[in-house]
Amino acid sequence: MSASTVAQQLRRRQRQDELSGATVRAITGDAALHFRDGQLWRAMRPVPQHAPHLRTDLETDTATCLRGAADGAALRQAHSDAALHRHLCPADPVERLVFELLEQLRCETRLPRGMPGLAANLRHRFMAWSRAFHRSGLTEGHLGILLYTVAQVAWSRLTGEPVLEETEDLIEATRAAIVPVLGTSLAGLRAQRHDQAAYATHALALARAVAQMIRTEAPLAGEDDDNAASAAARAGFALWLDFDEPPAEDFALADSGHSRVLADATDGYRAFTTRYDREVRAATLVRRALLDEYRTRLDARIARAGVNIARLARRLRAALSQPRVDGWSFGEESGRIDGRRLAQLVSSPAERRLFRLEAHKAHADCVVGFLIDCSGSMKAQAEPLTLLIDMLARALDQAGVATEVLGFTTNAWNGGRARADWLARGRPQHPGRLNETCHMVFKDAQRSWRRARTDIAALLKADLFREGVDGEAVDWACARLHASGKARRILVVVSDGSPMDTATGQANDACYLDNHLKAVVARHEALRDVEVLGLGVGLDLSPYYRHTLALDLSQPVDMAMLDEVAGLVGARRR
Repeated sequence: MSASTVAQQLRRRQRQDELSGATVRAITGDAALHFRDGQLWRAMRPVPQHAPHLRTDLETDTATCLRGAADGAALRQAHSDAALHRHLCPADPVERLVFELLEQLRCETRLPRGMPGLAANLRHRFMAWSRAFHRSGLTEGHLGILLYTVAQVAWSRLTGEPVLEETEDLIEATRAAIVPVLGTSLAGLRAQRHDQAAYATHALALARAVAQMIRTEAPLAGEDDDNAASAAARAGFALWLDFDEPPAEDFALADSGHSRVLADATDGYRAFTTRYDREVRAATLVRRALLDEYRTRLDARIARAGVNIARLARRLRAALSQPRVDGWSFGEESGRIDGRRLAQLVSSPAERRLFRLEAHKAHADCVVGFLIDCSGSMKAQAEPLTLLIDMLARALDQAGVATEVLGFTTNAWNGGRARADWLARGRPQHPGRLNETCHMVFKDAQRSWRRARTDIAALLKADLFREGVDGEAVDWACARLHASGKARRILVVVSDGSPMDTATGQANDACYLDNHLKAVVARHEALRDVEVLGLGVGLDLSPYYRHTLALDLSQPVDMAMLDEVAGLVGARRR
């Protein structure tokens, strides 16, 4: 697949996520809801969607299907009391599967007035899922046809719409068999759909009846592949039987928790002392001869990687640039009359190139900062990380985009002089941040990559990596980008884990720095002054950053990896 095709797919996904998020926020009034890769999130946490027709595929589903799923998710958030639903949910897996579906269908009947398009989207989505379930062959087993018939009959009763015509004959025998048993519950669903608690009584009865049918019929089926068919039918409903198990991820999710100390603090986050904090040019921490050696080693690795920097630069320029008027284009056949060429009209009456047009050129009024977590755990990834950052900075420089390469660590392990001062003062409770921060500048926005290339190699010095105070570093980096005066400011935070400073964690609580980082990122998200992105090294940083990408740096840094990062950096956000 070509880079341009990948870029188009990424733009389509992002656009669809933006539209879906806007729909959900408009219906629910909840500004914290948004979509990420087709999944609904509230702030930094995914919102479970235990209904089969809400699960979508951005690659294959049509825009109307995706809109219908977003509308359904919005109505569930608007009309379902999550606490009450959790309290009423049955423990039996099959009963819960049916109960979850029925609650979603109830919410989809609570349509706002004057919005026929929303009803059409919901119907289209349910019909598309029904066709896909049937055509996959999942209705061939007894469990599949039973669950499918229950879904069709319940949807039809609640919405007043006819069942899918394509499968109407297929489900007729099953419908005739189950309606006498489920009829009372189905009627109750329709009558009580505006009262969640009353509706749940009938939904639970129906779910128990369906589960009993399955338990009764399963031993009688006697088919060798019955278990496989049952598993396939459940998978077709896109529901895990263990609803509390988090979805599988390619990368582990960063640990996060709640800081009672920070929540209870009247003055919010604070530092015990800033006397020993420093901001330093990273190259001054490394001997010149060693720095030259690092640069030579880095250049050799870049040459072996064989990456096309020029192509990467073109992609970044296209993503980050905006057209701007830059002079005139003369000798045009239309546009504004060029007075200097009127004499040609007399000498050559057939001459048509007498006009001029405004010339537009791509201009990148943008700055991209890379903020690197120089904590001890990142030491093992120093070489591939430096390789990645150096090639990205070089490509952005060629694209005309200003860049900064920054790092953050501490001056000492376990608190250093800041902790010594705290001990000398009698260990007052909850001192706040209790270490000496060190903010390092490997490349500033005013210097070109060529002039800063040797300084970037300082990232290879192992003893720079100690502990990390992420929240303050993000604020510092954002302030630097804001001072650049560029219209668009992007900060990419590169990290392999949660904030960690031993002294601060022991004197406050384990999540003190963690919660401060979340608050800092949320503040910049709200201000929209800097786009803060997370680049996880072997870790999913979603608990902290709304837009993230996880990388496996144990693999070679190649064009595919750089294209992924370029997609994260270059994506348009609202």
